[in-house]
Amino acid sequence: MADKKQQLVLSIIDFLNHSIDDGTVKQDDREGLEVAIQCIGEAFGVDPSDDKQRQHLNIQPAKLQTIFDVFLKTRDKVVSSPASTPSAPSAEAKAKAEKLKQTGNTHMTVKKYDEAIDAYTKAIALDSANPVYFSNRAAAYASKGDHASAILDSEKAIEVDPKFVKAYSRLGHAQYTLGDYKAAAAAFKKGVELDPTNANLKSGLQNAMHRIPSEDEDEDDDDDGPPPLVPEGDIPLSDTRAGPGAGAAGLADMFRNMGGMGGAGGAGGMPDLASLMNNPMMMQMAQQMMANGGMERLMSNPNVANMMNRMQSGGATPSMEELMADPELRNLASQFGGGR
Repeated sequence: MADKKQQLVLSIIDFLNHSIDDGTVKQDDREGLEVAIQCIGEAFGVDPSDDKQRQHLNIQPAKLQTIFDVFLKTRDKVVSSPASTPSAPSAEAKAKAEKLKQTGNTHMTVKKYDEAIDAYTKAIALDSANPVYFSNRAAAYASKGDHASAILDSEKAIEVDPKFVKAYSRLGHAQYTLGDYKAAAAAFKKGVELDPTNANLKSGLQNAMHRIPSEDEDEDDDDDGPPPLVPEGDIPLSDTRAGPGAGAAGLADMFRNMGGMGGAGGAGGMPDLASLMNNPMMMQMAQQMMANGGMERLMSNPNVANMMNRMQSGGATPSMEELMADPELRNLASQFGGGR
């Protein structure tokens, strides 16, 4: 049984179980749905209670509903798109659009993402031929966790200017965050083809390729492991990645600022990662990871970069579920907490 089909089946089972738990399904219908869930799992060889199989098939942080939302938005966009080419904006319209873009950038620095989206939308209305406005709005959507909309805007920026490299970076990171690693790798690869020296894109490509199941891999990844992601873009804070100075200290700051992980132990029985990262011995281990390239791989992970970027911008602190959904962070926690 192909993993892709089993991944879809597990996602459907999770959606149905969640619908039972949240009250969407009426009490009288629960028993019948539970029997159907069991039959579906048995028919496709999927056991949602099998932790090992779940870890292999899970598509977190993406969810079936999120993926379906992307499809609906894409379909609606295609249906509603006008066939005619818009007229070129006047010089006055372009100047107003640039001011609106700067307003949006200012909103981004103070985490007013909805206001930023509104400003970029107004800029697009004045000058829809500028890919930067779509790209910046994609960053605003991503900052508030709406990665489906970030994908649509990144694709629109590419449609406006297929050589606009930054859009491929935004597209790849949004797809990676939703668990579509093959699509993320394709976006990063196209960006690298346009800008072979872009470390951000090369690092994203490497990480996406490593997350693609071997049965889906149709080409080799020749990257030797580029340096950590570096800042780029028109938005000062919202597009900042984990840079060369982040390393162990940056990771320690991220864990140190997390709610519910201080004191004697972490949430859900996990080790107190913040205290461990402050421990000289643990810091020495982290430095050893940096020496052998382990820390570089961790900090170039798009999920880690996205979490650190969000916290540096004053956004929401990553939850334990979000952290442990990433294999590299889960392995790191396991290594540091081995004696607890």
